[in-house]
Amino acid sequence: MIRLSSLTLVLAAVTHSALAVTYMLPPEGSRLVGAPLTISVPEGNTQPLEYFAALYGQGFSNMLEANPGVDPFLPKVGTQLTIPQQLILPDTVRQGIVINVAEMRLYYYPEDSNTVEILPIGIGQAGRETPRNWVTRVERKQEAPAWTPTANTRREYAKEGKTLPAFVPPGEDNPMGLYAIYIGKLYAIHGTNANFGIGLRVSQGCIRLRKDDIKYLFDNVPVGTRVQLIDQPVKTTVEPDGRSWLEVHEPLSRNRAEFESDRKVPLPMTSALKNVTQGSGVDASVVSAALTRRSGMPVLISSE
Repeated sequence: MIRLSSLTLVLAAVTHSALAVTYMLPPEGSRLVGAPLTISVPEGNTQPLEYFAALYGQGFSNMLEANPGVDPFLPKVGTQLTIPQQLILPDTVRQGIVINVAEMRLYYYPEDSNTVEILPIGIGQAGRETPRNWVTRVERKQEAPAWTPTANTRREYAKEGKTLPAFVPPGEDNPMGLYAIYIGKLYAIHGTNANFGIGLRVSQGCIRLRKDDIKYLFDNVPVGTRVQLIDQPVKTTVEPDGRSWLEVHEPLSRNRAEFESDRKVPLPMTSALKNVTQGSGVDASVVSAALTRRSGMPVLISSE
């Protein structure tokens, strides 16, 4: 466990806030990376959970999953916060950008490197979904993008009593932030003018990142880079040592009524999940607990 003073936290936030977490790629046949981290909320804390999420390169949803029951507005002094820095890489090619909307994370595999950069994201609201199961590419990049809201977006704002202009010029007040990476014809990976929303369903369908993270991607991702959007709330791996792991996130609701309900969304029973959880040497009680808990962190489910 790491204990940090208030001063150290503040300084760390200034110098390391909202930067991608870099992992060395595991060897062939392995998809488990990183290690969990536990910190203690310091004396005199006045910061919300989002502050700690940004400090350690996590999304708000990742922190909520890993820390149920913690006050998101003001975690109590001395509270042990789990930072979910261990994870299972998505079950797909390690190339370009992979966006797993279910866990609200973006994976960037720089070409000719043995690393993966992992960044938390905000995604589309229920009813204004970020695309899933889609392969596209980076079409272009734009510094200081302008924003022209669609007519549908303006109508949605009007229903809430808000007037949205037909055109928002570039600048700090633009909801797209200072950098945009356009994927396909209709969507973008872009920044934000807000200090929240990363790890939440807040956008009109685009992928939203914190300011330092979008700057990093903008500077490093070439036009033409492959982009894949997937929806994997459940990830599994059988590591080379024979041990099985299971990582479960809360699946995304498909409509606003379901999103606003307190009921849990059913988990997809994929063939990969069945193969791992029903194989020999797996503890069924641990599997059941992980599927119920949905902590968003890898759980060792091997019985040995």
